Amino acid sequence: MKSKEMMGLKKMRFLLEVLVPALLTGMLASMAEGRTHYYDFVLKETNFTRLCKSKSMMTVNDSFPGPVIRIHRGDLVYVNVHNQDDFGVTIHWHGVKQTRNPWSDGPDHITQCRIQPGTNFTYKVIFGEDQEGTLWWHAHSDWTRASVHGAIVILPAEGTTYPFPKPDGEHLVVIGSWFSGDLNKEFEEFFSNQTFESLLDDNAFTINGEPGDLVPCGRETTDRYLVDYGKTYLLRIVNAVVNVELFFAISEHNLTIVGTDGTYTKPKVISYIMIAPGQTMDVLITTNQSLGHYYMGARRFTTFSENVSFDNMTATAILQYRGNYTPPVVPSFPTNLPTFHDSESGLGFLPLLRSLATPEHPVNVPLNITTRMFITASINLINYTHEGTEISHLGGSLNNITFMDPSSSVLLAYYRHISGVYTTDFPDYPPSFYNFTGDMHTRPMSVVGTKVRVFNYNESVEIVFQGTNLQGQASDHPMHLHGYTFYVVGMGYGVFNNETDPKSFNLVDPSERNTITIPKNGWVALRFLANNPGVWLWHCHIDRHLIWGMDTTFIVKNGETPETSMLPPPAYMPSCAVQSPIRIEDFRDSVELVDEINVN
Repeated sequence: MKSKEMMGLKKMRFLLEVLVPALLTGMLASMAEGRTHYYDFVLKETNFTRLCKSKSMMTVNDSFPGPVIRIHRGDLVYVNVHNQDDFGVTIHWHGVKQTRNPWSDGPDHITQCRIQPGTNFTYKVIFGEDQEGTLWWHAHSDWTRASVHGAIVILPAEGTTYPFPKPDGEHLVVIGSWFSGDLNKEFEEFFSNQTFESLLDDNAFTINGEPGDLVPCGRETTDRYLVDYGKTYLLRIVNAVVNVELFFAISEHNLTIVGTDGTYTKPKVISYIMIAPGQTMDVLITTNQSLGHYYMGARRFTTFSENVSFDNMTATAILQYRGNYTPPVVPSFPTNLPTFHDSESGLGFLPLLRSLATPEHPVNVPLNITTRMFITASINLINYTHEGTEISHLGGSLNNITFMDPSSSVLLAYYRHISGVYTTDFPDYPPSFYNFTGDMHTRPMSVVGTKVRVFNYNESVEIVFQGTNLQGQASDHPMHLHGYTFYVVGMGYGVFNNETDPKSFNLVDPSERNTITIPKNGWVALRFLANNPGVWLWHCHIDRHLIWGMDTTFIVKNGETPETSMLPPPAYMPSCAVQSPIRIEDFRDSVELVDEINVN
């Protein structure tokens, strides 16, 4: 018995000294790596009534905006998308780095083909280890993102906190577009009979799905944010509108910007923000005004000339104090909300933000640049024959290349070494240099094709985007890079000067973004390290310009180790057998067809 007892004690000691610490270590490692979350997104038609009219539109889980993905830094997410609609669709996780995993990035015919009706596809959403704050997700096929989108909230990792005093509460502010008709059908009509005065305008904007008090039939459903006096709240703001930049303000309350695009910034106190399509901002407000009701307002900022008409509705929500008081008949309106054409407020906002640049949130701006690119962003007029009819069409371009979707996925073609889907000759510079911001409206010519740029792993890249005034259509262009964030090291107006402008670059604490605006008739300079292998889309986040071809694709090669190489594809990817409606025309990248296009 004594020997058995000794044996039992030895086993117990082994458990306590070896197995239990090993189990605890495994549990702690699991916690450090984050948790895994699972979501089901069901795409189907849902009825909504806004502006006194009812319509059916595609949604996720019957909600507009769609469900919120809420996680902690370092977590992993799987989203199973079930398409019960009659329209093929893809989902993009905007701002999520998808480290080594372009298979789940989502843009149609770039990294995958559409999830067809009656099928499903599971996305593996891999966040960057440094990503924290607010991002979002949206459809990335045709115009479906107008109603298929939602927020992503990335909280600090377990055991850590914000780089600012923890707020007393938080609210989501998802600003979207409302179109009274079927946007895809309206686009087809616009596509065939296009005029500059008809720009597929939003009929209204919405805040969390509601246009607010200032539109017909909006008063009863206006979104309300209940707050207590003397508290600080974090507003997570997403610009999910389709085609325009926005001003946003709250009556009699200042805004303190503390983050943007899933990264933190030095606090910046301001009375309003200007936020471009695709961008997110984390903003603190302190509820220190008299008990009452205060309007939040979202109003478009436009750099088009003032003789271009558009629906000028302002979306509203109400910041409503709790307490014992007599509510006002009408909430206080934000007089600090800039007007539609206030270029000084709109463009003056662009260079305000700076990264934290602290040991906990460091800045790693590439200093030894190995690749420099100068890319012009333009709107050109393209004449082509469509079903026997000659049509003039406004075409977007980068370095005078109007990008055409291929017949297959660029990523799949790259991974399987399939030729004929794309070419690797996207240029580092435009074909000619001229007064980009001057009054020359008709040259140079664009070339239509599926042209990509290939980078070696770990290249240090600097890109200067230059806006142009071709066709007299100079405007802002919010450019979004998939799979990466980048540092905005410089910005200015007029034509970029390669000798003098780099002397003013901020290489100490530039803002880190995934979407940045090229100002009208101006330029923006950015830097990033090409260390995320895969196939990644670059595009203007004004959907009208994206549809017209203002995009290109970057391919980043694998590094020399498995840890620096692209992950293999999942067991199932949606089939490319069903053709995508190619933008403008189903062009092939051939000399014969390009020669037939008369570009003015």
